[in-house]
Amino acid sequence: MAGLSAAYDLTSAGHRVTIYEALSQPGGIASGFKAPHWDWSLEKFYHHWFQSDRYMLGLIDELGWSQDVRFPRPYTVVYINGQFQPLDSILEAAKFTLKHFPPWDVVRFGAVGLYLRLTPWWRPLEKTTADAWMRKWVGERVYRALWRPLLVGKFGEENLDVVNMAWLWARLKTRTTRLGTFVGGFQAFFDRFAAVIESQGGTIRYNTRVQQIRPTQDEASGRWAVTTEVGTEPYDAVIVTSSPQAMAQMTPDLPEAYTAQLRNLKSMGAVVMIASLKHRLTPYYWHNLPKEAGFPYLAMVEHTNFIPPEHYGGDHLIYMGDYLPPDHPYFEMRQEELADIFLPALSRFNPDFRLDWVKDVWLFRTRYAQPIPPVHHSQNIPPLRTPLPGLYFASMSQVYPWDRGTNFAVEIGRRVARELLHDLQA
Repeated sequence: MAGLSAAYDLTSAGHRVTIYEALSQPGGIASGFKAPHWDWSLEKFYHHWFQSDRYMLGLIDELGWSQDVRFPRPYTVVYINGQFQPLDSILEAAKFTLKHFPPWDVVRFGAVGLYLRLTPWWRPLEKTTADAWMRKWVGERVYRALWRPLLVGKFGEENLDVVNMAWLWARLKTRTTRLGTFVGGFQAFFDRFAAVIESQGGTIRYNTRVQQIRPTQDEASGRWAVTTEVGTEPYDAVIVTSSPQAMAQMTPDLPEAYTAQLRNLKSMGAVVMIASLKHRLTPYYWHNLPKEAGFPYLAMVEHTNFIPPEHYGGDHLIYMGDYLPPDHPYFEMRQEELADIFLPALSRFNPDFRLDWVKDVWLFRTRYAQPIPPVHHSQNIPPLRTPLPGLYFASMSQVYPWDRGTNFAVEIGRRVARELLHDLQA
């Protein structure tokens, strides 16, 4: 989405732009797929918008497509003490804490939540870990029941003493209970958006993976040479919107200091299995699952409690997903092996579930899904302008303190386009 947003603004300004896309369609890890009998596409990795996503929704409004955005009110539950507990509203959270914790803990829980929602000052929060800050201010009981499972699920036990509090602040600051999507699914949006870019003179080369980006010897024909499996082409400027590790591999002429910044940006990967079922599994949309409860994944998302099953030929669609270190065995296992691990756990959500409910299964994996922000992370972010004139880098590792997603991909894509346009005019 960052690359598409940059291309949209650059073609709008009259420049000739070529997008190189390794996949067969636009959208990156927010793209989707369709079974033959579905009307809507389904995202490969679960995605939605928040009502506070002003960059994404502002772009859609600019395109004149706001009438195609939908904001249902799905329900999220957390697995606590052997039960699924709604906690996705102030009222539900208050009811839960009043029932399970002493009054002083309830007061602290409410005061901390209010402070984090209202304060605009995130920089002091990045000086400490989320683990230490939440332990101190909400107390050990509430922290262990509510916040520690979120952090462990997202980043693993090994990163509890790494992830800073500004990351958690950003999640609480911007998220809303109503969740949005586009009519037809995210892929319908990406396809229409790509068509607009092409109508403005942009070129999109699908199934084309960039192998190398290097300065040219003859600046008269273009300052940069982009090499793919089909050849090399010259350009005046290049924007890379890949992972930091891919950027470091593709651009061997970058100064070592900038390359070191790229290599120091760590991230978690994601493994998502999707299953279509004959029957509805639960009444809820999003199920947050603590690792210590023995589930083989972090979240179970029943998508058709968000978007009705009639858009998917009557199929009931669920995601089973987890954030994992890029070297986790799940990234190498065959789909059948993972299905044997993932699918039996569905009986914990509904005791009537049987394996013969499963109609089809799909597996998607990416080793770059969730940046890990350590203490003082703002000092680690490489600038969008690289030290080499005409070469730019804009990734979800640079939207910090905000969390990754299409909203901030739009923001960073349009921001890097502005920087490029400024440099071309200088």
